[in-house]
Amino acid sequence: MLKYRSYAAHNLHTLPQYGEIPEEQLHVVKTVAAVYPFRVNNYVTENLIDWSNIPDDPMFRLSFPQSEMLDPVDFERISELVRREAEPEAIQQAAREIQLLQNPNPAGQMELNTPRMNGDFLHGIQHKYRESVLFFPSEAQVCHAYCTYCFRWPQFSGLENLKFANNDINLLVNYLQEHPEVKDIIFTGGDPMVMNTGLIKKYIKPLLNIPTVRTIRIGTKALSWWPHRFTSDHDSDELLHFFEEVVSSGKHLAIMAHISHPREIETSIAIDAVRRIRSTGAVIRSQSPIVRHINDDVGTWETMWQKQLQEGIIPYYMFLERDTGAKHYFEVPLAQAVEIFNSAYQKMSGLGRTVRGPSMSCSPGKIIVEDILEINGEKIFALKFTQSRNPEWTNKLFFAEYSETASWLDDLVPAFGHEEFFFEKEMEALYSYC
Repeated sequence: MLKYRSYAAHNLHTLPQYGEIPEEQLHVVKTVAAVYPFRVNNYVTENLIDWSNIPDDPMFRLSFPQSEMLDPVDFERISELVRREAEPEAIQQAAREIQLLQNPNPAGQMELNTPRMNGDFLHGIQHKYRESVLFFPSEAQVCHAYCTYCFRWPQFSGLENLKFANNDINLLVNYLQEHPEVKDIIFTGGDPMVMNTGLIKKYIKPLLNIPTVRTIRIGTKALSWWPHRFTSDHDSDELLHFFEEVVSSGKHLAIMAHISHPREIETSIAIDAVRRIRSTGAVIRSQSPIVRHINDDVGTWETMWQKQLQEGIIPYYMFLERDTGAKHYFEVPLAQAVEIFNSAYQKMSGLGRTVRGPSMSCSPGKIIVEDILEINGEKIFALKFTQSRNPEWTNKLFFAEYSETASWLDDLVPAFGHEEFFFEKEMEALYSYC
């Protein structure tokens, strides 16, 4: 049984592959990790990274920070402090100044998504879409390893006033009883699968008796970063028995796996974990952003979706990198993302065409770039809400002028001479109430 070992910037010298990482690359990790969180474990380093191909290996780029994640001026500023071994407080102060300029919580998460009950803000809960609520268990504010592209980087960066966390399950239960329209609860973080099974039961069991709750989702990267959680950890069997209990109660249990590269589900232990989860009656769905340097090609997505389909994982979403943190390093233009999505999608059988995307999770909702069209001689993006802050917008089409460089909604201009998109006035009104 593999024993879990974790590595951060301060103890990389204990990593068995330490000698394979050039000294300058180690300095890059220490520099960027002062701003963006870094954590990796021995399963990732021993099974997923091709050490003969660093720094270009996609799994290395997915888990080890790269210098280009920071603006060159910011990188040099932190680099100089790290090289001269400045006081930790000085490095932290410089890092905080950079972090607060990186749009830490995009898409109105703090201002618009935090619900109220009896006039009080319910921190650690988000309610953006009518039928769905997110809950952030306090004990789940870490991951087995961190993805370099993670849009939730503020959760792990010591920015306590920007963090979502709550340990009061009664607060969630009371809120759900007042909001019977909510059918779907998503546990997220961090990663709920870092919690032991006792804690997982603490948060999920009370929901089994709420008839209006139909679906329970658990967002996790554990299938990729630590599949032993489902196979050989000391309470793995207890965890899977609890999954069976949830399913037997009549709830739909969905494990929302974040799989960014096919290598993540090619190991025997990952495949074993997938099969054990599915044996409980839980369903596994996979979602990931399309990210430059890691999976921005047709072959990677086709291989990944085909492998997921083979193992009984349902391809769910291709996201676009959110407008936060190191987006400039990871972003893929909308036009390129559409081409990659369509080319890979066309190679799937009907069973694999459950996947949606490329999708932007922005303030108004989840917006899919449906296609690139030419109408009356004008080249445009066809866009559609697949989920929306106002339920009446859902499934509505709208159009934007074509751009080769646009990578987010804010980069787009309405097509056909319109001055604004149909939802903009309502969004402005919502923000004016904050």
